[in-house]
Amino acid sequence: MEIAVIAHDGKKVDLIAFLIKNKDLLLEEHIKIIATGTTGGKAEEAGFTVRRMLSGPLGGDAQIAGRVAEGKTKMVFFFKDPLSSHPHEADINMLIRVCDVHNVPLATNEATAQLLLNAIALQS
Repeated sequence: MEIAVIAHDGKKVDLIAFLIKNKDLLLEEHIKIIATGTTGGKAEEAGFTVRRMLSGPLGGDAQIAGRVAEGKTKMVFFFKDPLSSHPHEADINMLIRVCDVHNVPLATNEATAQLLLNAIALQS
């Protein structure tokens, strides 16, 4: 299962802490992680193998949306920072829309992401 991980700058630390907390599940052979550029680099530093896309503002959100539309990415964790404005808001909204259109689970905060991972763990 391919899972995309993305985080705004103000949420990157939270996302990496979440990944580390769930490392045993996320390192299982059937889980593949893709990420936008900077987030992917931080995940690699934390010991994860990641397929890195472009940085979000440079098109990484759109690349991930394309993978969702193609049926390759089955789940998205996008830790959004609701207290900041983002110049690529249109790309973010497009990714959210594509997840909705293709019925792909999308978590925008840790609580929801944990529920999704718990569901995967129950299936394993």
